[in-house]
Amino acid sequence: MSAPVGVGFIGVGMISDTYLENLAQFPDVRVVILGDLDVERAQAQAFKHGVAEFGTADDVLAHPDVQVIVNLTIPAVHSQVSSQAIAAGKHVWTEKPIGLDRESTAALLAQAREAGLRVGVAPDTVLGPGLQTAKRAIERGVIGTPLFASTSMQYQGPDMFHPNPAFLFSRGAGPLLDMGPYYFTALVNLFGPVTRVGALGLRGSEQRTVKVGPNAGATFPVEVPSTMQVLTAFEAGQQAQSLVSFDSALLRQGIVEINGTEGTLVVPDPNMFEGRVAYVKPLSGAPTSFPPQQEWIEVKQEGVVVGRGLGLLEMVRAIAEGRDHRANGEVGYHVLDIMLSAEESAASGEFVALESTMAPVAAMPVDFDPFASTL
Repeated sequence: MSAPVGVGFIGVGMISDTYLENLAQFPDVRVVILGDLDVERAQAQAFKHGVAEFGTADDVLAHPDVQVIVNLTIPAVHSQVSSQAIAAGKHVWTEKPIGLDRESTAALLAQAREAGLRVGVAPDTVLGPGLQTAKRAIERGVIGTPLFASTSMQYQGPDMFHPNPAFLFSRGAGPLLDMGPYYFTALVNLFGPVTRVGALGLRGSEQRTVKVGPNAGATFPVEVPSTMQVLTAFEAGQQAQSLVSFDSALLRQGIVEINGTEGTLVVPDPNMFEGRVAYVKPLSGAPTSFPPQQEWIEVKQEGVVVGRGLGLLEMVRAIAEGRDHRANGEVGYHVLDIMLSAEESAASGEFVALESTMAPVAAMPVDFDPFASTL
């Protein structure tokens, strides 16, 4: 790796804007080409963000200055496009989930290992100051020994605002695979690997209606559970309960609470890079009022706030330093395994033991500076 590291994009949909805006601020990387099935869209994004070249996916794969490919394609082809990047001799950063099945995802990781190349996987929100401040607080023992966690993401669903929401209710999506990666990636970063999963799922309705845009009024089928409740057991002994739902009139998102022997810690929304970190200690005696008054102890957020692209930057620096990167393929595969096991548990009514595992993920250094030139 030499600075700046050449980056190419395959897929320049809506989420590409935030990646391009952030990567443009990092001296260690340089976006050299954008590729898309719709070359005109790639051209428009290249003009908008000051990228010199554009073209097809093949143009990106063949570009001699591209060392890392950002895979922003649809989930159904994530593992396929990432495999093409590895075959072209490029490291790859892919949006979540890493794939939709265990077989192709495991094959991708084996291919990357054999080629000596890296696979990085979103979400990288967990590397932001919000969750990392919480992780360091837990490691300092502010809530004693962690025991269990509760997470919640519930609202009416993306059909209330998305002009083409059908794909979010089809295989490879639903609230579990669309939003679950944020919550389960946060949990495994805090607790380590999961050993078994149990789940219940339901569909609030068999079909939904497009509510906005030119297709408003059109209906589409709901192919996967639109509400999932998941129990996870961790290798280190902790447990968690997680709700993800597109069927709730009550909006509750970004809820992550960690309960320990000496307190309860509130963790920021894992879909964000920052947020409030605070904890309460157990009552010292019988409460004098109900509900009891508990003092919230605020934890000062540490680190530089950026956005999507942080994980890619951390990966290229890790390659240069000869160490493992944090948002790695092993973590992405384990999170996928958790979610697929939850689907299987909901279908069978039985707990599912996971075959995958992952190494513990170290906390980000407090002094990690995205805006420094380090390579």
